[in-house]
Amino acid sequence: MTDTPTRDSTSENFPVASLLMSRALRPKVLGFYRFVRTADDVADSSSLTPAEKLDRLAALERALDDPATADPAARPIHDSGCGTEEARAMLAAFRQDATQRRYADWAALEAYCAASANPVGRMLLRLHGEAAPGAVESADALCTALQILNHLQDLVPDREAIDRIYLPEAWMALAGGEAAFFDPANAERRAVLDAALDRVEERLDAAAALPRLLRSARLAMESTVTIALARRLLARLRAADPVLGRVALGRADFARAFAGAPFRGPSDAALVRARVAAAGSSFARGMSALRGDRRRALWAVYAFCRAVDDIADGAMPEAEKRRFLQDWRGKLARPDCALSRELARARDRYALPVEECEAMIAGMETDAAPALRIADGAALDLYCRRVAGSVGAMAVRIFGAPEAADFGLALGRTLQLVNILRDMDEDAARDRVYVPRDLLAAHGVAEGPPAAMLAAPGLAAAARVLAAQAEQGFARAEAELAAFDNPALLPARIMMWAYRRIFDRLVARGFGPPRARPRLTAGEKARMAAYALRLAPVAAR
Repeated sequence: MTDTPTRDSTSENFPVASLLMSRALRPKVLGFYRFVRTADDVADSSSLTPAEKLDRLAALERALDDPATADPAARPIHDSGCGTEEARAMLAAFRQDATQRRYADWAALEAYCAASANPVGRMLLRLHGEAAPGAVESADALCTALQILNHLQDLVPDREAIDRIYLPEAWMALAGGEAAFFDPANAERRAVLDAALDRVEERLDAAAALPRLLRSARLAMESTVTIALARRLLARLRAADPVLGRVALGRADFARAFAGAPFRGPSDAALVRARVAAAGSSFARGMSALRGDRRRALWAVYAFCRAVDDIADGAMPEAEKRRFLQDWRGKLARPDCALSRELARARDRYALPVEECEAMIAGMETDAAPALRIADGAALDLYCRRVAGSVGAMAVRIFGAPEAADFGLALGRTLQLVNILRDMDEDAARDRVYVPRDLLAAHGVAEGPPAAMLAAPGLAAAARVLAAQAEQGFARAEAELAAFDNPALLPARIMMWAYRRIFDRLVARGFGPPRARPRLTAGEKARMAAYALRLAPVAAR
């Protein structure tokens, strides 16, 4: 009734009943694997019609329901008594594969993964008697991440062999549609792939706690290895394009992952620290003035801001952005990943108002629009209050100066004005213009395509008005710092120092085209680092 599976457990991307697993349990897992692989091969067959696939899958389900079956795929499940419920759930996904070739959006893809991958993790938890709170959710997140990584890795072979694509159609549309997406020369594909990989990374962050939740040391090691390999494949897919050639793990990747098996993976704090380090921003350098728990808390706030900003800036449909940002509101109430847990810890320790996190999300919802114009000064003030004032208000509390909340709000607005003036061309490429419409109109700049607005003669004069506001903001911040005379605020001075240099170069350069982006020099970055080290003992108090 069934053919021999096309692959065995040793040819998969991720471990299937490796030697880390108990000798007594490995045959049960391998029997389950054989059934699933057989059904998957039926669904993926290029020689069977959809009707023939459904007939064969129905036969497999009958064998699964028949304790006396001689079917070689189903027999091991009956003999071991392991995985019948999960195998039946996965058959529903394989029937879907027999007839569905495209997916509309990310929610549809996740729903498919819930049937096609998540039952595997649940079977392993049940087999090992694991019932810790949060274990199922973490295992589901891991299985979804693994499945989507496989789909992204196999975009080309899946399309060529079985005319199936799991990357949602609405996402490919942002790169010109399916045909354009698979054009090797399409430069827009990279941004879409990176946005998809961001969603995978979020799922891996949600899975990070799994090894630490498990009582079984062997299953904990197996999950540690699996997560490590998933992160490695994620990194490879960020560095290479799976449309241009096969992206795969090598022996060295497996060796490194298995070597780390006993340590149950990095902590939440370590994962957030790595994310901050990868960002390489001047803000991150300013954070080095803090030490210990205060720096850990500020890292969490910064990483949160980057995460929601990446959603707003990501190459994904607007509806998806808004759903993922709404998901973050849920994470504030019920932390479910490394980053949201670290943010919750920071909020608890330093009395960070949840309203400030919600304000940041609201600001990113403004950025999530496909085109953005700011109506007037009041709208700009509200936007700056949300995306920058929120950071300032949380930062001063972490510094140990909650009485300086108003200072943090005002400084946040000033630094955001510098960002707006620095990033005008970059923002225009995303169809965003943050210089208010009424200010532009007052200087003769008509509404139109962003490139035309930025090329208009009156743009520079309008930008100088914002520059004057930033100048006033820096002066106010300097005066308030002197009045506070609080050493805890010295990290804010580091940030002001860096931003002030960028601002001075913006003013000296002018705001008419061409607008070369000003940057800190290597010497200035080194000076920031030295200044932070010198201040660290004081700022840590």
